[in-house]
Amino acid sequence: MVSRTEKKYNLIVVKIGTSSISGTDGLINKEAIVDLARQAAMLRREGIQVILVTSGAIGAGLGKLALTERPQSIAKKQALAAVGQGILMGTYEDIFSLFGITVAQILLSRDDFAAHERYLNAHNTLLELLRYKVLPIINENDTITFDELKFGDNDRLAALVAGMLSADLLVILSDVDGFYTGDPRRNPDAKLLPVIEEITPQIKELAGDAGSKLASGGMISKVQAAEIAASGGVPLVIASSAEPDVLLRLQAGEHIGTLFCSSEAPLKGKKNWLAYSSRAEGKVFIDEQAALAILQKGSSLLPSGITGVEGEFSRGTVIAIFCEDKELARGLTNYGSADILKIKGLHSSKIDEVLQGGQEAEVVHRDRLSIIG
Repeated sequence: MVSRTEKKYNLIVVKIGTSSISGTDGLINKEAIVDLARQAAMLRREGIQVILVTSGAIGAGLGKLALTERPQSIAKKQALAAVGQGILMGTYEDIFSLFGITVAQILLSRDDFAAHERYLNAHNTLLELLRYKVLPIINENDTITFDELKFGDNDRLAALVAGMLSADLLVILSDVDGFYTGDPRRNPDAKLLPVIEEITPQIKELAGDAGSKLASGGMISKVQAAEIAASGGVPLVIASSAEPDVLLRLQAGEHIGTLFCSSEAPLKGKKNWLAYSSRAEGKVFIDEQAALAILQKGSSLLPSGITGVEGEFSRGTVIAIFCEDKELARGLTNYGSADILKIKGLHSSKIDEVLQGGQEAEVVHRDRLSIIG
């Protein structure tokens, strides 16, 4: 593990939650954004690029329309996001300009990560903005995205962005000051865990439910974000947005909040995309022997280990690889679903006999396969 004081940061991704930039009435807390802009300006003067992932569009819409409860229906959430996004971005632009920072709005959805070409386009656009010294402000595209609103938080979005750009640090600023052994608002004996080297089932079990009525997500989404970030080689810190100069102090190496360490063998490039951004078009089921070969030996997926197929898909698409009811990996398939049904359970030497020659020995080659979790 590399300590914070030993790390030289070049790019920091900062996610700020709804509760950190909004009051209980949903109205935007401009003082909080001023403080965020001031710290970003100081980091940039030290040569450190900053990307901001923001929540708060739905909350801003609630405030503008003088509503008090976050609605449950998708249509109402989308309507509030449409009202609030312009208000939110206008506030960011006005305040960051006071510090000489030009900002750019980037709205992303799950589809922008699931399709590899769109993933690369987003990657290249963000890099180009950084070259122009523009600070990207990213939000999920709540006004049109159905699936993302089911999750309703930007923690995982921030982790995907951090992994996409190989950021040096991801900071999640929230109304909590780290990861505790229990809910400190309910349990006075709960203890802050300053460092988490590995996300175990016990850590996941400790993560609680969603927090404020204006926000969504909660600690469980932050742990999931840490898991995604760690796999891409990005350490993650959960800290309180109310902590004075929190970003500057983290950059200086001070221990604040909870640090989730990054993996010692991170997934990079296409393997990282396969594991956490891609969308599987179908499933194949494998036996325990094939599962062990993939997980422990880094083997390719061969037809002999396949026991079943679910869904219809074509050659070259992403498929999920399951053993019983657990997803083990994802990969780019050399065969469509119809052909896999014909060759499942067979030795690779029999493929040519069944499919009339010229076929690959592997259903998914190990170079195009990524382990999940």
